[in-house]
Amino acid sequence: MTLIDSLKSKAFRTISVPDDLSPLITHDSLSEVEPADAEMTREGVDAIWACVEDLYRTGIYPGISFSMRRKGLVVINRAIGHSHGNGFKEAPNAEKILMTPETPVCQYSASKAVTAMMIHLLAEQKQLFLDDPVKKFVPEFAANNKHEITILHLISHHGGIPTPPADVDPEILYDHDDLVKLICGLKPTSKNGESMAYHAVTGGVIMGEIVRRVTGSNIRELLRETIQKPLGFRYFNYGVPDKDISKVAVNYDTGLPLIFPFSTMAKRALSVSWEDVVRISNEPRFMKVVIPAANLVATADEMSQFYQMLLNGGELNGKRIFKSSTIQRAVAPVGKMGFDRTMVIPMRYSAGLMLGASPAGMWGPYSESAYGHIGFINIFCWADTARDISVSLQTTGKSLAGPHIGPLVRFLFTVGRHCRMKDGLEDVSGSFASFKAPFQKMLRRLILGF
Repeated sequence: MTLIDSLKSKAFRTISVPDDLSPLITHDSLSEVEPADAEMTREGVDAIWACVEDLYRTGIYPGISFSMRRKGLVVINRAIGHSHGNGFKEAPNAEKILMTPETPVCQYSASKAVTAMMIHLLAEQKQLFLDDPVKKFVPEFAANNKHEITILHLISHHGGIPTPPADVDPEILYDHDDLVKLICGLKPTSKNGESMAYHAVTGGVIMGEIVRRVTGSNIRELLRETIQKPLGFRYFNYGVPDKDISKVAVNYDTGLPLIFPFSTMAKRALSVSWEDVVRISNEPRFMKVVIPAANLVATADEMSQFYQMLLNGGELNGKRIFKSSTIQRAVAPVGKMGFDRTMVIPMRYSAGLMLGASPAGMWGPYSESAYGHIGFINIFCWADTARDISVSLQTTGKSLAGPHIGPLVRFLFTVGRHCRMKDGLEDVSGSFASFKAPFQKMLRRLILGF
């Protein structure tokens, strides 16, 4: 490594990346089909994977796993880097474990999409309705004039309680009852769903409590019986058993250190500092509790399968999980594009999912038919009905700003470009350069908040 490279690594808090990446790549070649079978070209598949490699070359992500389906068929299921032992400032003698397609990863906020679907399942069973006030199931939630806030308000980030108090002790994450009590005692920042503000933790806690009070079981058990077991997923639940904790990929704080005002913005959105989120997520006890908004653990392929199931209208591999009408309700927009007061950017939500947009959105160019959820900025999981794809990008480097932004833009563009839209919808055939400026603007607003 040259002196300049060393200085860049320290400034951006990146890992050392070798010229030859092949020893760091693992893949499930048996599951990957020929591109033509999925109506893609070898050039297109290779271009998408090259973008994943470019993301790794930024040094921001010690480990990446990536799974993508087209027309229901696996076109890429690979990983690159390490799940353990090769983070920024890791001890030289630390054991390095390769990232593989089977490596479980904490999904952070990508958990919210799964939690939302548990609520939609109860609505499908008519055990609740989205228009029900939250107080119907959690009476104490009505405190401080929250009696008219509905499940739909909360699940679409219009609940008026986006964050806990600024001085809350992170230890409360490990005491569910106290956390519910704290959130129920909050005063709303807006009334009756009139304002949109991303609920990083609070909404998921109350969703989990609603599930517990409706079913008599916690949401982990409901997820196990309704999705994890029927679809044969190895992980895909909140936390993991003790025997699997050591298998979960380690997360690392990378990229440029946060300074004011971004440090303040991040803490406002996450309730604790950026560094604390990373630290907490690596603690074994974080994997033992149920945090519906933040600690789902899954492989990239499991997340891709989940979105494929949604894309299929609620069915996967002959197993019916949801009615098609439930999926239609879950992905339908709740209002128009609006200004999110937590993330300080325009957003478009459904009842539990983040929606795409045109000409450029969170899920790439001309992605108004796409829906999914990000996880702690650098995890991207989504489906796009117009392109017939389900995608899961899992990363272990947690960076708000750094050299990864440009390659991330290129990755989103490349997926969109090489998966042609169906039904005569507009194809993305222009050059990357023509989309680079609006994409970078979109990601800059998403990641940096301006």
